[in-house]
Amino acid sequence: MNKSEFLNSLSEGLKGLPQNEIAERLTFYGEMIDDMVEEGKTEQEAILELESPESIAAAIISETPITKIVKARVKQNRGLKAWEIVLIVLGFPVWLPILISSLVVILSFYIVVWSIIASLWVDLAALAVCAVWGLVLGVTAVQGGLVLKGLVIIGLSIVLLGLCIFFFFGCKAATKGIIILTKKIALWVKSLVIKGGKEK
Repeated sequence: MNKSEFLNSLSEGLKGLPQNEIAERLTFYGEMIDDMVEEGKTEQEAILELESPESIAAAIISETPITKIVKARVKQNRGLKAWEIVLIVLGFPVWLPILISSLVVILSFYIVVWSIIASLWVDLAALAVCAVWGLVLGVTAVQGGLVLKGLVIIGLSIVLLGLCIFFFFGCKAATKGIIILTKKIALWVKSLVIKGGKEK
């Protein structure tokens, strides 16, 4: 693959982004390849050192805010025909409730998922407080002469502290998984908007 093919492939992957952003990225990667060629590498060697155009495009799209992509999409679709405007106006009672309900469903999904994560962390905190408080009560009981009861409470508190450690790693993994899922969903929505832009 030479420089021209690389940049064409990258440009194709970035379709749907604002034109100035695409031009800026193409200029950046074009200059990067030129710099490597000036250092004595061939275009093919320089391109092999870079990631594939598809990976670069995916990374750029994931970093680009959805609002920027939507604005670019709206600018591309500025010229509506009369019949399209009439359909939009007449369909308003149908598509507006569908749009609102879709947004509410998506928002509800995020609220439920993040509420579950928040409740897991609250449960972990409660478990840790119970374990620490149990240690305090156990030591107090031992000092008050209730040695057997105090030792049982201390033992149970140590078990709770051990459970807290396992629970902490579970909460951390669940949070990380939900963050990854959220990013994937956002990337999927962006790709839908961009694909809609490529059809034009």
